[in-house]
Amino acid sequence: MKLTVNGTEHEIDVEDDMPLLWVLRDVLGITGPKYGCGIAACGACTVHMDGVAVRSCQVAAADVDGKITTIEGLGTPEAPHPVQAAWIDHQVAQCGYCQSGQIMQAAAFLGFNPDPTDDQIDAAMGGNLCRCGTYPRIREALKSAAAKLGAG
Repeated sequence: MKLTVNGTEHEIDVEDDMPLLWVLRDVLGITGPKYGCGIAACGACTVHMDGVAVRSCQVAAADVDGKITTIEGLGTPEAPHPVQAAWIDHQVAQCGYCQSGQIMQAAAFLGFNPDPTDDQIDAAMGGNLCRCGTYPRIREALKSAAAKLGAG
């Protein structure tokens, strides 16, 4: 089957029911999405499918319909996505394990809601768990990124 990830088309030979997370990590060597729970409850494996945040641990390879973007394809070190820049500015990460999923969820959310309230942020990010408890910084980073995206 063919799969487009971060703008590059890949020809892969995997079982139809292989989770996208394992395709990305084990077949393609893309390690930004993390394994956290395997049941779509933590958000560590979040990627975009045509701009929509999905939990890659629960998407079968055969069900991929669209272009996949991982944290590696969201921005570059020279030109980070506004959410990535806000994460750095607000020093969100502590251990960092959940951060790629957090950032991918936040970027997709701001794509649909560019001027969110605190309650909307909390609801949108509620499925992404952070064991370090950086939720206040996540909210502030989201607000900052929303302001930058609104200005651009």
